[in-house]
Amino acid sequence: MQQSNGLQSRPHAGSLPPHVPRHLRTAAAVAAALQGLIDASPPRRESQTLHAQLLTSGLGGAADLSVNVKLLVLHLRCGSLHNARAVFDGMPKPTHAAHNYLAAGYFRRGHLREAFGVVRRLAASTGRLDVFTLSMALKLSAALALPGAVVAREVHARVVRTVAEPDEILSAALVDAYVKSGSLGYAQRAHAMMPVRSVVCSTALLVGCMNEGMFRDAEAIFESMEEKDVVAYNAMVEGYSQTEETAEGSLEVYKAMQRAGFRPTLSTFVSVLGACSLLSSPELSEQVHCQAIKSSLFGDIKTGSALVDMYAKCGQVEDSRRVFDHMPERNVVTWTSMIDGYGKNGLSDEALQVFGEMRRRPDVRPNHATFLSVLSACAHAGLLSLGQEAFQSMEGEYSLRPRMEHYACMVDLLGRFGSVRQAYDFVRGIPTRPNSDVWAALLGAATLHGDVEVADVAAREVFELSQAGRPGAYMAFSNTLAAAGKWDGVHDVREMMKRRGVLKDAACSWIGTDNPPLVD
Repeated sequence: MQQSNGLQSRPHAGSLPPHVPRHLRTAAAVAAALQGLIDASPPRRESQTLHAQLLTSGLGGAADLSVNVKLLVLHLRCGSLHNARAVFDGMPKPTHAAHNYLAAGYFRRGHLREAFGVVRRLAASTGRLDVFTLSMALKLSAALALPGAVVAREVHARVVRTVAEPDEILSAALVDAYVKSGSLGYAQRAHAMMPVRSVVCSTALLVGCMNEGMFRDAEAIFESMEEKDVVAYNAMVEGYSQTEETAEGSLEVYKAMQRAGFRPTLSTFVSVLGACSLLSSPELSEQVHCQAIKSSLFGDIKTGSALVDMYAKCGQVEDSRRVFDHMPERNVVTWTSMIDGYGKNGLSDEALQVFGEMRRRPDVRPNHATFLSVLSACAHAGLLSLGQEAFQSMEGEYSLRPRMEHYACMVDLLGRFGSVRQAYDFVRGIPTRPNSDVWAALLGAATLHGDVEVADVAAREVFELSQAGRPGAYMAFSNTLAAAGKWDGVHDVREMMKRRGVLKDAACSWIGTDNPPLVD
């Protein structure tokens, strides 16, 4: 058996070398010594030394399955995946337990494809998978986001054929795998067929329904749960907090969980603060802020970042900055939220000042979201040269390849404050095909400046990429043609809108309303 560090296995002990400890001269003694090291907390990092002694003694050979399994486990406990794999590969016929230990070790270290390969190997070699292996296969399927729910359906079939007693962990993993592979219908059927539906299993389906905007289904699952835990409540709070239309539901569940005796967690506060941001309600924001202060979670970086974002979106940028300045620790999300808050509130100079301070710090680096906020701030204030410098620094200084949203922001900036032709040349220089956002930005600039030729090019691209999804683009092009007196073109655009079922955007207004307290 080949081993790492140049160690070679020996086929038989023969007469044991004198340097081999006496307590390692029988297989039972070796197994006991290995178990002692495995059970130590933290594990004693003597696996490589002991492995070398076993190879010298001949007791660590391929035939000693029990010894090798324990040695594999010890290597995993000590964090040596390479040595654990070497032991596994040296076993002529690895046991079921050896497969499970190695797969779990890979999974815990984030080596998902390697873990999946071990599970596949076990299925191919024995055809038999226990509950642990089936659960592992489902977790890997969900984590790898494997398309088509192929693995989940295969495991489901094995469960029906071979698993006699329902298992809570396996059931929850099955529903979760279906949900994360985008097969919500399969998840619902699997959930409905379970004789006993655990909180974990029902919560997994609830999250899937929320992610798909199926709020009534999620509500029905939540109401049907005989027992609810804080995770189930948090799933509802987070699900409702994703849209302005459902944000008030997030606050209602937040109040309900407290009435039920559950204390808000970090996840709860972050979701509720997000809901307050969507509702643009300073009163509710201050109530949640006070509750966060009373909890032990106020100093957490996630809570602080959510408060910075919330106050900025409610128009209270001074309160946002006050929270920002008093945070003991800040990450890229915190800095980006502050930059974005200033930019969205028309304070572009302050946004760029914070960005400059961020760039000078060694403990944080801007990401794609940061640069989008910076470019947006530049576009709002017409800071063309600063926007160009920031855009160029993405790849030049931070090795961040611009995404389509960055290109669209630059097109808007160039088109409105540079020239339409400059913006058009910029679009033509994008290394991949621009999406409808980029062309819509160019169309907006061409409409602003009355450039019918560029508007025609941009509109055709938008119409091809998003036939019915951008009614504003149709109206912008129609208005550009009308301003130029090209009434035949206007008629053609209106007819195209009718054929494609494109409706003009309806205007709307939103104002704040009186809000009830968050604690009854």
